[in-house]
Amino acid sequence: MSLRNWIMLAVLGAIWGGSFLFAKVAVAEIPPFVLVFLRVSSACAVLLVVLWHQNLLGQLKSGLAVPFLLMGLLNNAIPFSLLFLGQTEIGAGLASILNATTPIFTVIVAGLLTGQESLPLNKIAGVLLGVAGVAIMLSSSLSGVANDPVWAQLSCLGAAVSYACAATYARRFKGVRPQVSAAGQLLGSSLIMLPVALYFGTGWSIAETSLTAWANVAALGIVATALAYLIYFQLLADAGATNASLVTLIVPASALLFGWLILGENLSALQLAGFAVLLIGLVALDGRVFRRQKPASAGGERT
Repeated sequence: MSLRNWIMLAVLGAIWGGSFLFAKVAVAEIPPFVLVFLRVSSACAVLLVVLWHQNLLGQLKSGLAVPFLLMGLLNNAIPFSLLFLGQTEIGAGLASILNATTPIFTVIVAGLLTGQESLPLNKIAGVLLGVAGVAIMLSSSLSGVANDPVWAQLSCLGAAVSYACAATYARRFKGVRPQVSAAGQLLGSSLIMLPVALYFGTGWSIAETSLTAWANVAALGIVATALAYLIYFQLLADAGATNASLVTLIVPASALLFGWLILGENLSALQLAGFAVLLIGLVALDGRVFRRQKPASAGGERT
């Protein structure tokens, strides 16, 4: 990749890692389901302006209404809700690590359940290592070494499963411009979350919410969702899906760093060990470290 691509990748990893920090701060004052609606609706507003500026609003066709609703449910409404619920009890760093299992579950859903992907040895090894890493992390709470509730960790894992289902379902949007599909799914998730937020937001006061919380809401919607989508799509176009997937390795590392520096969060030794095993699994899943370079010349002279 070019230097510009590496910079974009690092910025995207920092933004998405920071999203767990933004959510942790905001969810302390705003009900999780309300926070989800605020995130998706603000991001949707920004992307609709982008589509208008690019003369692409007309591509939000009525025939895509149901697919956009389903994608919004799987890629936004469900995972954001589960992550924010989990983050009412666990830290930003741990939530980001559990969310990093998304590629593991994607292989399981796309490869084992739907048969859309082949399963070479490196992917099988990556899945097994990823599952082992999660088991090690959960054992920290199950054994009493850590105080993080298991249900909250399972909630974050549920978000990863939903993302995996969304990645598999997203194949049907192959002919749709990325920014259009992003705006469409955010519009769909906004419509889904509006009644949910109104129902579960009873008793919450907008006036009593601090400016700090509102600043983190804005960061979640405008920076960590709308801007991050635009950076990601540009990175996809410039560097390809395989290189863009490297962001999976950067996000939990940046979230851990931010959580430690800003919120004073720490993980137990078992949780760190599980994270290390998961990272090895993600590297194995990526597979590029196992590929051997072919000789530059098949008929070269021996030396």
